[in-house]
Amino acid sequence: MELAHSLLLNEEALVQITEAKRPVFIFEWLRFLDKVLVAANKTDVKEKQKKLVEQLTGLISSSPGPPTRKLLAKNLAALYSIGDTFTVFQTLDKCNDIIKSKDDTAAYLPTKLAAVACVGAFYEKMGRMLGSSFPETVNNLLKSLKSAESQGRSEILMSLQKVLNGLGGAAASCHRDIYKNARSLLTDRSMAVRCAVAKCLLELQNEAVFMWTAELENVATLCFKALENSNYGVRVAVSKLLGTVMATALIPKQATVMRQNVKRATLEEVLELMATGFLRGGSGFLKSGGEMLKVGGSVNREVRVGVTQAYVVFVTTLGGQWLERNFATFLSHVLDLVSHPRATQTHVEAVYSRRCVSFILRATVGSLLGEKAQIAAAKDICQAIGKQMKAVEAVVNDANSENKSGAADVAASQHVMVCALQELGSLVQSLNATASPLIQEPSIGLLETVTSVLLHPSMAARLAAAWCLRCVAVALPFQLTPFLDRCAERLNNLKTSPEAVSGYSFAMAALLGGVHQCPLGIPHAKGKMVVSIAEDLLRTAAQNSRLSLQRTQAGWLLLGALMTLGPSVVRYHLPKMLLLWRNVFPRSLKELEAEKARGDSFTWQVTLEGRAGALCAMRSFVAHCPELLTEDVIRKLMTPIECAMTMMSHIPSVIKAHGAHLKASAAMVRLRLYDILALLPPKTYEGSFNALLRELVAEFTLTDNSANTTTSLLRSLCHYDDSVLLGSWLQETDHKSIEDQLQPNSASGSGALEHDPSSIYLRIPAGEAVPGPLPLGVSVIDASVALFGVVFPHVSYKHRLQMLDHFAECVKQAKGVRQQAVQLNIFTAVLSALKGLAENKSTLGPEEVRKSALTLVMGALDNPNPILRCAAGEALGRMAQVVGEATFIARMAQYSFDKLKSARDVVSRTGHSLALGCLHRYVGGIGSGQHLKTSVSILLALAQDGTSPEVQTWSLHSLALIVDSSGPMYRGYVEPTLSLVLTLLLTVPPSHTEVHQCLGRCLGAIITTVGPELQGNSVTISTIRSSCLVGCAITQDHSDSLVQAAAISCLQQLHMFAPRHVNLSSLVPSLCVHLCSSHLLLRRAAVACLRQLAQREAAEVCEYAMSLAKNAGDRENSGMNINPFVPGIGSRRDIHSQHQGVNITETGLEGVLFGMLDRETDRKLCSDIHDTLGHMLSSLAVENLSHWLMLCKDVLAASSDMSTTAPLGGGKDEESEKKDEMDDDTMFTTLGEEDKSKLSVAPRWATRVFAADCLCRIIMLCENANKAHFDLALARSAKLKNTKNDFLVLHLSDLIRMAFMAATDHSNQLRMAGLQALEDIIKKFASVPEPEFPGHVILEQYQANVGAALRPAFSQDTPSDITAKACQVYVVAMKIKKEAETKPKRAIKNTNEDEEDFGAVDELPPDSLITLVQPELPTLSRLWLAVLKDYALLTLPAEFASQLPPDGGAFYTPETIDTARLHYRNSWAPILHAVALWLNSTGFNSSESTEEAAAAMPNSQKRATSIMLNQAPGTPPTTKSLLEINKDRMHLILGVSIQFLCSPRPEEPVEHVTSCLQALHTLLDSPCARIHIAEDQLLGVELLSVLHRLLLTWDPPSVQLLITGVVQQIVRAAQDYLQEKRNTLTSFIADEEDIKEKETCLVLGEGGESGGLVPGKSLVFAAMELLMFILVRHMPQLNTKMSDSPSHVSTKLQLSEESSRLVAATVTILSDLPSLCSPAGCMTILPTILFLNTKVLKETAVKSVDNQVPPPVSAALQGLKTIVTLPVIKTDETQKQWTNLIRSTLASILEYSQPEASKPVLDEVSMLTAIALFLWSASAEIIGVQSLQNGCVNRFKNALNSCDPWVQAKCYQLLLSVFQHTNRALSTPYIHSLAPIIVEKLKAVERNRPNSNTELLAVQEGIKVLETLVALGEEKNRVQLLALLVPTLISYLLNENAFASASAASKDLHEFALQNLMHIGPLYPHAFKTVMGAAPELKTRLETAVRASQASKAKAAARQPPPTVHSAPTIKLKTSFF
Repeated sequence: MELAHSLLLNEEALVQITEAKRPVFIFEWLRFLDKVLVAANKTDVKEKQKKLVEQLTGLISSSPGPPTRKLLAKNLAALYSIGDTFTVFQTLDKCNDIIKSKDDTAAYLPTKLAAVACVGAFYEKMGRMLGSSFPETVNNLLKSLKSAESQGRSEILMSLQKVLNGLGGAAASCHRDIYKNARSLLTDRSMAVRCAVAKCLLELQNEAVFMWTAELENVATLCFKALENSNYGVRVAVSKLLGTVMATALIPKQATVMRQNVKRATLEEVLELMATGFLRGGSGFLKSGGEMLKVGGSVNREVRVGVTQAYVVFVTTLGGQWLERNFATFLSHVLDLVSHPRATQTHVEAVYSRRCVSFILRATVGSLLGEKAQIAAAKDICQAIGKQMKAVEAVVNDANSENKSGAADVAASQHVMVCALQELGSLVQSLNATASPLIQEPSIGLLETVTSVLLHPSMAARLAAAWCLRCVAVALPFQLTPFLDRCAERLNNLKTSPEAVSGYSFAMAALLGGVHQCPLGIPHAKGKMVVSIAEDLLRTAAQNSRLSLQRTQAGWLLLGALMTLGPSVVRYHLPKMLLLWRNVFPRSLKELEAEKARGDSFTWQVTLEGRAGALCAMRSFVAHCPELLTEDVIRKLMTPIECAMTMMSHIPSVIKAHGAHLKASAAMVRLRLYDILALLPPKTYEGSFNALLRELVAEFTLTDNSANTTTSLLRSLCHYDDSVLLGSWLQETDHKSIEDQLQPNSASGSGALEHDPSSIYLRIPAGEAVPGPLPLGVSVIDASVALFGVVFPHVSYKHRLQMLDHFAECVKQAKGVRQQAVQLNIFTAVLSALKGLAENKSTLGPEEVRKSALTLVMGALDNPNPILRCAAGEALGRMAQVVGEATFIARMAQYSFDKLKSARDVVSRTGHSLALGCLHRYVGGIGSGQHLKTSVSILLALAQDGTSPEVQTWSLHSLALIVDSSGPMYRGYVEPTLSLVLTLLLTVPPSHTEVHQCLGRCLGAIITTVGPELQGNSVTISTIRSSCLVGCAITQDHSDSLVQAAAISCLQQLHMFAPRHVNLSSLVPSLCVHLCSSHLLLRRAAVACLRQLAQREAAEVCEYAMSLAKNAGDRENSGMNINPFVPGIGSRRDIHSQHQGVNITETGLEGVLFGMLDRETDRKLCSDIHDTLGHMLSSLAVENLSHWLMLCKDVLAASSDMSTTAPLGGGKDEESEKKDEMDDDTMFTTLGEEDKSKLSVAPRWATRVFAADCLCRIIMLCENANKAHFDLALARSAKLKNTKNDFLVLHLSDLIRMAFMAATDHSNQLRMAGLQALEDIIKKFASVPEPEFPGHVILEQYQANVGAALRPAFSQDTPSDITAKACQVYVVAMKIKKEAETKPKRAIKNTNEDEEDFGAVDELPPDSLITLVQPELPTLSRLWLAVLKDYALLTLPAEFASQLPPDGGAFYTPETIDTARLHYRNSWAPILHAVALWLNSTGFNSSESTEEAAAAMPNSQKRATSIMLNQAPGTPPTTKSLLEINKDRMHLILGVSIQFLCSPRPEEPVEHVTSCLQALHTLLDSPCARIHIAEDQLLGVELLSVLHRLLLTWDPPSVQLLITGVVQQIVRAAQDYLQEKRNTLTSFIADEEDIKEKETCLVLGEGGESGGLVPGKSLVFAAMELLMFILVRHMPQLNTKMSDSPSHVSTKLQLSEESSRLVAATVTILSDLPSLCSPAGCMTILPTILFLNTKVLKETAVKSVDNQVPPPVSAALQGLKTIVTLPVIKTDETQKQWTNLIRSTLASILEYSQPEASKPVLDEVSMLTAIALFLWSASAEIIGVQSLQNGCVNRFKNALNSCDPWVQAKCYQLLLSVFQHTNRALSTPYIHSLAPIIVEKLKAVERNRPNSNTELLAVQEGIKVLETLVALGEEKNRVQLLALLVPTLISYLLNENAFASASAASKDLHEFALQNLMHIGPLYPHAFKTVMGAAPELKTRLETAVRASQASKAKAAARQPPPTVHSAPTIKLKTSFF
């Protein structure tokens, strides 16, 4: 393939390769040329042009295939337009000669077609440059058009289209000729030709004025004719032509109108013409319109569907603004269509017409109008409904004038009503909460209008009105309950009107069905209300025969709807329901017989309807309340069901007796029965199988049914992949809802509510807008088929055989059409049964059953009906799967092989080739491996049968199935398959789209089979890969959307396996173009592919998409279809201009995707768009912040147009400036919009919600990216360094503005999203300081905006979930604003309980939260306690359910338990914390009497309080003492906390854990709680063990810190309690002087006399376990097991800040524990505690740069001090232990503090401090031991000789305190050994003066020690001591010269020495004199210094106040230990 990549065709290489590969080689060269010509250098091209032209024109006559000729023509045209145009006319003549040639053979055809293609391409590219030659060319083409066959006709028409396109108005002279010749071909028998004509005429109408003036009617008639017997492609093309011509006729283009004086058509004329097609179809010309009306004859359905599409094109072409202005006219026209008698001749036709009209309205109003315009449209629809209803009421009230026409009007009006109400419902639902103005404006009266239709005489209209109400309620959930109440009230008031009973019950049922879509549901009392209404209706049904039927139906309908509310409601009514169901049916056979004997036809009708209703309610119960289906309930249900089954067999005789009109009611009973049985386990009705199966088989074999009704399930039971054979891909188009009408099965697509009223409350099937159950006749058969599939696997083999034989017999008996119908139904049932067997993993049965089944299936493989063949193939595969035996499979395969070898007819070849595919599909590669070779060879041969595209399609489809299922086993056949696929792609005519679709499927399957190997570089692999790429290129360029979609999925697979080889630069732009395709499947494929690409390479995707925007100008016409639904794209001016398709503006691909979200309704597509944008956001947003934020802002800005709120603080000007820079809408406009009238719609609410979510994601992404995003100072400096840098904090005002816009919108979902965004913004930016105003945070300036965004959420009519969310945001904001505020700041947190919206929140307070909550605290605190109590009860395990209060708790009723649990679970933790804060501040002292409490509360809470205080509501209050109340409260709080902390679920938010721990901590602050927990030691132990478990499972350090806090509180509580006990005892002993008591006092505390601690009972033990766990977790080196292990390397880990805080807290608590023990107990635990303490000291005392002491070190030192100074009364036995312990500890510390080389430098200061601690605190007897003393002295010596002045300074400080020790015995040895060293050190300073403050500090501290020693010395030694000190000090003084040049530290030393000397002189006058006298040189130095000092002072005094002397040390330790 590489050889093909050269500018000239490599002819040597071409000769060398085989004949078969040449076309591929040539195609590859043309592909290369296509890319290279555009980019090549013009001079290069001109050099080689001659040779190139020769090569290319030579190819014309080498009979190229379709894709080749297309590329060839494109290249030739491109070559001439780039290079010289000298020879172009020669080439053109050559082509014309070929076209004229008389050779009609098939072999010459490709050459002719290639010439035609070239001519088209020339004109398209060069247009008027070829001007003069065009008449001849056109004539030439038209001449050959007459004689050409279909392929030629298509090609010629496409070329003509291109000629017209290229020449524009210049070709006017030929327009008439082309029109005359082309129009007759609109009814050509080839569909491809019809499409081509439509496209050609579409091009023609751009310039040919006559088409939409004089010829307008003829064009319309032609189009109608073209639509007869058309396929989908033709309908799309023709409707586009018709719609565009009509639009042009109405509003012609400026240019043409200027040229000629044109008479414009009026809107009425145009619409009248369109209506003709809709109502009369294509037969007959308009002239004979009068006769037409008289004669019956149905409208051709294809024409109606086509015209429907044309209406949509018409409106879309005119654009949204036109529709807005003319909506009323258009609406009345469309509604008139459906009231026309021609449109509603039969019921099914009427439904079809309604569907068409609904489609027109949905496709135009739904997508072209923005939200404001949609509201206006809804008003118009409302008026139309009101007008119709008035007319109906006039006829109904005017009962005496027996006018027939009136009745007909009413009948017709029902269809109008249905269309109008459905559209109204859909509009409101799509508008969602933005529709609130519609409801709130009384002038519109939407609700009155809709409810008035509930009284319409026709059931269809009533149901539509009910459905519309459901839509309104779902869109505006706050309306739901009032609607229900209103309907209930009207039902009661109008009980006597049959219409009212029916209409209002429909409405109530519909509303109940909508509850599951409303987040907050309805009050549970409504359930009771519905039950009582229904009961009443059923009870009174018999009283009045005029109302019997309606009341019966209404009662059961309401009960069925009630079931959708779910088990929590139904549980309470179940016994009553079971009773009602039992009573509807006769109890015994006897009663049944008796029943038959009496009763007239009317009674029977009511009875049957009643029973059908009861069964329907049962079915609803089973479907919606599966939890309530216990065995017992099922048994009770079976009684009426079995009775119904028995009754079935009696019904035929009843119908015989009373008339056929009962048939419908009987069918309804059967339908309901089948439906409920299908939901129950088949085991429950095993006994009735025989009777049931008889019924089912009779049902679908049409035994008693004269109509040939077919089931609608066949397609869904066949495999999805077979859609290409079944044509069911139509279900995946935008026109699905109308295209369904044209499917072959009975009543297909005629779903309507009136066929089954129960569907009004059921969930709507996914993807449907309005529920549309099929007519009863079809539904019953569907239900019987479905139930047959459920029952079949449970039936005995004997019965299976009988049924299969019976099926064969039925097929044999029936003839003609009936046979087809019976066969279809039977096959669907068999498929259903086989599917059931496979799901149950059971087998088909013994040989005779298989044989019978096989005969049945094999017979159908040769059936002429393709659907049946498809079903038979599917059945065969499923059978093979169920039988699962190799011999059976082999037999089936062999049969098909033999058939295929001999058969020549298309039918059996297609059937059996599919059979092979299905066998492989269901048995998989392993099971069918041995047949693979034969299957593949046969199918490859069949695929080459060019005579029959059908055979090719089926065989290729099967081949794709085999490739898919064989997987790696297919690897050997890949090459031949690929070469066949390529050959076919290059030769099969493009009009055979099915063949191309299957080729695409095969290609995709092959790519998947080769899989990751595709990355390889071996020769075979690269050949396979390049073949795949060529295949993709051919399919990508096909004109059919489905083929293009297949190509995209192939490329997607390729990209997955070999991403390097897929060229994104060409793929991405083509995908972007497809985003605007009119074909849903293609849009889906494009987005799915983009989603995959964006996951890996988002940046590249966006870049290539932008390149599309840049070269939009030089983009060729891509031949893209344009979506009739894409607003604005269909602008007529450019409908076929150069820049078709997508418009990418500066917002890039992301902007286009956001725009698509507004138009697309397909769920899958939207979710893929969301994902794609999500991937792009994740990888690109942080880099291009401004771009993405701008995007979100533009989308969100749409909400500010709608909303009424004033803009943020004076933001008007900035807004208008922004408007000038970029108009909001430009981002969404589409290409080729000259006139601004067709701007696209503003983003809809769902898109805006998505944008708000994106905003939150951007904030999250920035959080993970870089700190500077949340630090203004950092961001600004980074921005200065590089202007490209962009940080979130710089956009804060935009963020707040966006959140504000969203939070104040009409749409509730958007408000929620906006509040969420606001909360995120506040949380993330809370601590960002404002650099310009230190001490302030950046958010302060936005307070007003946040307030304004929250205020609307507190208004009366806001849904409570939004108010709750706003409270949350508010609390977050206030917490940040008042971080330092007093404690109970969390108080308001709970407005989450719906009932708790006290008026407290209406006014937003100016300042802190606490002011808001303070006055409400008494009420709130009570409610909080009630909530906690409810929560405690609700979390009880199931077995305690009987203990729950029977009428609910404070905030839930028994029915709401399940839903309430969730709310409690979400909000108990903050409430718990609030209660703790309140109790701690005041609560333990407050006990209000219940009466006061009751008086202070609204009534609704009276019950709550009584429940809360443990009383039955009626009993008089029992007064409890405050102590008891507090005890209850403590139990409640501790109970809730312990239960939660025992096992918090892993998905539990961490906030709950922290809230709970904070609550416990706060609670234990109060003395009352401390006593409670200390009194009962086991409680403390339990709490500690729970906290221990919590530590094991929750890692966050914040949680662990909180836990240690709580542990400390528990230990302190126990300490206080013990101290209290000891104190009382001691005072008691003081009085009584009793020795025994003294003993008791000694053993108080844990451990008693023995010192043993019992695990599980001991608080100390539990605490130590927990603390030990924390220490080892954070400092694994403490674990001796670990550190002793040989593999252990001692490395010191630096603890993180949080860990060090944790360790510190732990050590502190540890050292508190001994105080809880008796002396003996202390001895038990002290060794452990001291060991841990010293180890922690050793491990954490590491020297730091800034000499900071880490928290663990200070804690350890503090702990040692606490332990050494323990005031434990030591007995004799413990005294010895104590001494040993203290000595060992000191020894350990000494050992640890030995200087070692390897370790990180030990912090000597901390170790010395520890040693000093012992020296101060312990007695001399204990640590006066010689060895310890030597050790201590050594450490001090080391420190004194340290090179670090800081260590020296600290050492002097510590020595000072040791020397001053009161116990001389202890201090003397130290003075003796260390003083001489000190003196030496200080003397040496004279030679080495200090250079830094630290060194100076060391000297100063040393001098202090010497001074102290002087002071300590006795009088007689004073002179010697001073003789050491004074000379030293004097040696520090400087002479004047030296002083001037000395360093600052040196000068300070001089000052310090002088000061001290001045201070010492007066202190010891005698000794001082003696010393000075002994050394005169000292005296002179001193005097000089004093004089100099006084002189400088005198100078300084004149200038400034005297300086202060730093005598105190300048650096202090953070923690002081002495």
